[in-house]
Amino acid sequence: MKKQQGILRTQSYKKNIQLGILALPAILLIFVFSYVPMAGIFIAFKNINYEKGLFHSPWVGFDNFKFFFTSNDVWLVVRNTLSYNILFIAVGTLLSIVFAILLNEVLSRRMVKAYQTIFFFPYFFSWIIVAYMTYSFIGPYGVLTSLLERIGINFDFYTETWVWPILLTLVSIWKGLGYMSIIFYAGIMGISQEYFEAAAIDGATKLQMIRKITIPLLMPLITIMTLLSIGKIFYSDFGLFFFVPREIGQLYPVTQVIDTYVYRMLKASGDLGMSSAVGLFQSAMGFIVVLLSNFVVKKVNEENKLF
Repeated sequence: MKKQQGILRTQSYKKNIQLGILALPAILLIFVFSYVPMAGIFIAFKNINYEKGLFHSPWVGFDNFKFFFTSNDVWLVVRNTLSYNILFIAVGTLLSIVFAILLNEVLSRRMVKAYQTIFFFPYFFSWIIVAYMTYSFIGPYGVLTSLLERIGINFDFYTETWVWPILLTLVSIWKGLGYMSIIFYAGIMGISQEYFEAAAIDGATKLQMIRKITIPLLMPLITIMTLLSIGKIFYSDFGLFFFVPREIGQLYPVTQVIDTYVYRMLKASGDLGMSSAVGLFQSAMGFIVVLLSNFVVKKVNEENKLF
């Protein structure tokens, strides 16, 4: 019996060796850039002295964490980080699903390729380019600012804090909508056409097919993508929050997030230990949130769990 099991395992390995080779570059990339840097976790518990080096610098325990949690800005940046990420996940996922369904139901295959290219193109823009594009619209001499002046409204976007949660959400969704929608569109393409043909024979409308077939069969993919996004809920897109608001201090209360706070703290103090402590806090909290989210999903529908 054991010999037969060993033969079956060998056959399975040989059968999947091509898939293993195909996945090897991604595995190496994750190992080098995600697992190897974990060896530097100890920096978060040291007071780095550059003369003594990393390994000979004194241990300070949790003092670096205390500095972050006793800071006056800690709850502000944590609140901003969580609020923006929840908003991005909810609105971005919803619009991506809607757009993917529209691509599938409304447009022809030839038009789909054109629209995919148009909407996917902003994903390749760097945040510096996006920041200048945004400035060309809402800057003092921007297109939108000039239009508002023509109708008698003098509005300075870079001094009004209340408008920036809306602006940052719009910019983030505009840049990432094409990427996310293509993922969901690929999921829709993977649904067997037999379901839709059977529903059409029974007299179902397009809307009923979307509600009863497309969305339920797309739900496992939606759940996986949402859980992956939740894993980064304590991280923010540094380029979005650093370059787009243009380093204007007046906007810090609504644009300062953990990542920009750590960068500015490191730039001002040069304390590598404190910055590493915040990074470790982000990773740990993200890991805990993913476990809790996956546990909730498992209780609701075990088939949609991530692991």
